[in-house]
Amino acid sequence: MTAVARPKLARSPQRGPLDWRRLVEWLGQDGVISAEEAQRTIARCSQAESAQHPLVRLAAVAMERAAGGKPLDIESLTQWIAGRAQLEYLRIDPLKVDVGKVADTMSAGYAERHHVLPVQVTLSEVVVATAEPFLTDWVDEVERQSRRTVRRVVASPLDIQRYTAEFFALAKSVRAAQRAGGNAGAASFEQLVELGKSNKQLDANDQGVVQVVDWLWNYAFEQRASDIHLEPRREQGVIRFRIDGVLHPVYQMPMGVLSAMTARIKLLGRMDVVEKRRPQDGRIKTRNQRGDEVEMRLSTLPTAFGEKMVMRIFDPDTAVKDLDALGFAQHDAQRWEALVRRPHGIVLVTGPTGSGKTTTLYSTLKRIATEEVNVSTVEDPIEMIEPAFNQTQVQTQLDFGFAEGLRALMRQDPDIIMVGEIRDLQTAEMAVQAALTGHLVFSTLHTNDAPSAITRLMELGIPAYLINATMLGVLAQRLVRTLCKQCRQQDTGASREALDAVVKPWKIAGGYKPYQPVGCVDCRMTGFLGRMGLYELLTVSQAFKDKVAQSPSIDALRRQAVADGMRPLRLAGALRVAEGLTTLEEVLTATPPLD
Repeated sequence: MTAVARPKLARSPQRGPLDWRRLVEWLGQDGVISAEEAQRTIARCSQAESAQHPLVRLAAVAMERAAGGKPLDIESLTQWIAGRAQLEYLRIDPLKVDVGKVADTMSAGYAERHHVLPVQVTLSEVVVATAEPFLTDWVDEVERQSRRTVRRVVASPLDIQRYTAEFFALAKSVRAAQRAGGNAGAASFEQLVELGKSNKQLDANDQGVVQVVDWLWNYAFEQRASDIHLEPRREQGVIRFRIDGVLHPVYQMPMGVLSAMTARIKLLGRMDVVEKRRPQDGRIKTRNQRGDEVEMRLSTLPTAFGEKMVMRIFDPDTAVKDLDALGFAQHDAQRWEALVRRPHGIVLVTGPTGSGKTTTLYSTLKRIATEEVNVSTVEDPIEMIEPAFNQTQVQTQLDFGFAEGLRALMRQDPDIIMVGEIRDLQTAEMAVQAALTGHLVFSTLHTNDAPSAITRLMELGIPAYLINATMLGVLAQRLVRTLCKQCRQQDTGASREALDAVVKPWKIAGGYKPYQPVGCVDCRMTGFLGRMGLYELLTVSQAFKDKVAQSPSIDALRRQAVADGMRPLRLAGALRVAEGLTTLEEVLTATPPLD
């Protein structure tokens, strides 16, 4: 929840509901707007009656500030009236609201009638957001019913209206689903004794369950989540979202409801709903609020307290991002473009899970997949459906792995081949064979940096002469959070020497404008908004091939790659710090140290 300290303004003697004419008068008294602007506002608002909240009505007029700057919007007007009322202003963050406790504090009708919404409930107090700071007749009743002290905060009337509808509708759906299924939960080794108490199981198609699942997806899309976790625990189920690489608790569900939600999603993903003893994979395609298609990859795993599900959400814009949007520096972007335009050879992308390898590969293949070439992939699983590709799913239960898929693809007249991952010698040998016969092969490996990919192939058993004959380059990458541009502040305490010390023996050329995270309503007070890639691109030169042929050490390969133009990951990150896009702490956490 985002609270903003109230300005030090005189307490107003006002009592009762807000009136737009009085608000205009106060804005003039406080010097927020000029007398001329006040007259214009009164003239415009007097032309027609409106049932809108006074703050919403004034925000629609877009009054000009006396001191200049952006026109007064609903947020700035709400902050101003909070100061007038000597109350805190609160930007409601739905991720930090316990919806179940909100619905237990008061009814939806009561909240709508008084224009209030509980946003936090502790053992001793209830924090209630209101859009009418001078109406207090409801406070005593809520304190008596909840047996807690009420602390009022002021929030935007639009936020209160929206979240009142959403929170109470969600709580109603969860309660309806719970009533439909009693207390039946997922069977676990600690819950087997409870099974005799109720034979009533929750139906995956129950209307309450359907509504909760729909809410979950829409909410995840709106919050920019990359993953949704449904986690069964001992007492209850937990829902968490991964946003910008960090997990956030979202909601706590009764175990019966969480099990029904998992069953509903498995049903939609064409998975075996009855089978809960082994992991399963599935896929769902839906649409977000904008009408764009969104694909979700599903994965289940049996745990001690039930079946855990993770949904990986794929951004519909991922496959069309240019190199600049991905985070490529100009130095690496030009070399990467030249690399992927080669007619044949192997290009590897390396990095840990969740480092953006799939995004880079799909975005690159999308740009080079023209009508004149046949792009074929073998994946496990297929990450995103792309109409321009011929995509094949690995099916290990049918003895159809990466090597078998590659062998079959060789007879399909491909020009460009993408192998999801090189995991063993057989797959590596088939990738080398495909490159030797005139195909451009893309694949991934899990290594810490780009030079390590070469030694990993040698460890798998690929001879050095075959690596030299086929390898074009290796791209290692990481993801770091980017600073929120709305609230970041220049870090006057950061020194150029500290940054140079991290990247020795390299030096950062050019300007140095470090920023630090602050936090605002747009970034949920984290100071970060979105992520960007850091890249380390190794291109195979003749000198590098000579080093490979000599059975080299990783240090020798790294030195030669740097001589050929490779910038290590930590150096790439330091350059982004100097540009003010991220922080040194983010880079140090995400990248391996320099030797």
